[in-house]
Amino acid sequence: MKHITLITATVLALASCQNREQYDATGIFEANTVTVSAETAGKLVAFDVEEGDSITMSQQVGIVDTTLLSLQQKQLLSQQLATEKSSPDIAAQAAALRSQIAHQQNECDRVARLLAEGAATQKQSDDANAQLRTLRGQLEGLLSTLDKNRSSITESASALQYQREQIEEQIRKSHIIAPITGTVLQKYAEQGEYATPGRPLFKMADLGGIYLRSYFTASQLANISIGQQVTVIADFGGDEQYEYPGTIIWIAQESEFTPKSIQTRDSRANLVYAVKISVKNDGRLKLGQYGEVSL
Repeated sequence: MKHITLITATVLALASCQNREQYDATGIFEANTVTVSAETAGKLVAFDVEEGDSITMSQQVGIVDTTLLSLQQKQLLSQQLATEKSSPDIAAQAAALRSQIAHQQNECDRVARLLAEGAATQKQSDDANAQLRTLRGQLEGLLSTLDKNRSSITESASALQYQREQIEEQIRKSHIIAPITGTVLQKYAEQGEYATPGRPLFKMADLGGIYLRSYFTASQLANISIGQQVTVIADFGGDEQYEYPGTIIWIAQESEFTPKSIQTRDSRANLVYAVKISVKNDGRLKLGQYGEVSL
C-alpha cells in the first residue's frame, strides 16, 4: 500500500507540473498610463486627488492660483474699453465741414446765376469755386486722418483682446483636469506646493482594460495574428490562477533579447517578439502581475 500511495502521489505531482507548464508565453500585466503635469506656474490652492482614487475624464481635481492672472485680465479689459472709447466719431467731426461745403455750393450756384445775368463778375465766380474746392480738400484730409486714427485704435484694441484671450487660456490651463477615466496610480505633489509648467502632479491609468505584454519566439509567430483570441492565465501565487479571454492587439515588428523576468517555452531562445494581449479587468488584475498565455 505504501508503494501504491507513493506512486499515486508522484503521478499527481507530475500531472500538476505538466498542467502548470501548459503555456505558450508569459508576461507582465501593464496599462497605458498618463502622467498629468502642471501647465502654469503658481501655488496649488486645491488638489483633491489621492492614490487609488477613481476619476472620470474632464473631472477637475485641482487648481493653480489664478489671482494674479485674474487681476491682469481685469486690467486688460479696462485698457481695451478705454481704447475703444477713444475712437473718433468721424460723422460728428466731419458734420461742420460738410455743412460749410453745402453752404458754399449754394453760394457758387448763386454766383453762377448772377454771372449769367451779368450781375456778377467772373472773378467772383472763380473765388467762390476755389473756396468750394478748398473746403472739399479739407474734408478729404480730415476723413483720411480720422480713418487712420480709427484703424490704429482698432488694432490697439484687438491687440489687447488677444492679450486677454492669452490670459483666459492661462486661467483655463490652471484648472487641473483628468484627461481620461481611470485610477490614480501615483501622486507627486500636495496642496500648497508650488507648481511649475511641466512638473508631474500625478499618474493615472485606465485599469478596466489592461493588457499582458508577453513574448513569443520566432517559431511561434506563424501561429499568432492580430485580433486572434487567446486564453490569459493570471497567477495570484500558489495554486490560485484565473483564466481570462484575451485578444492580440499588437505584435512587435522587431525582435529583442528576452527580458530577464520573462520565461519562454523554448529556454534556448534569446530573441523574442513582444506581443500585447488585451484583457478586460474584473478588478482582480494588478499592474506588474505575472501572467501566462495559451494559444
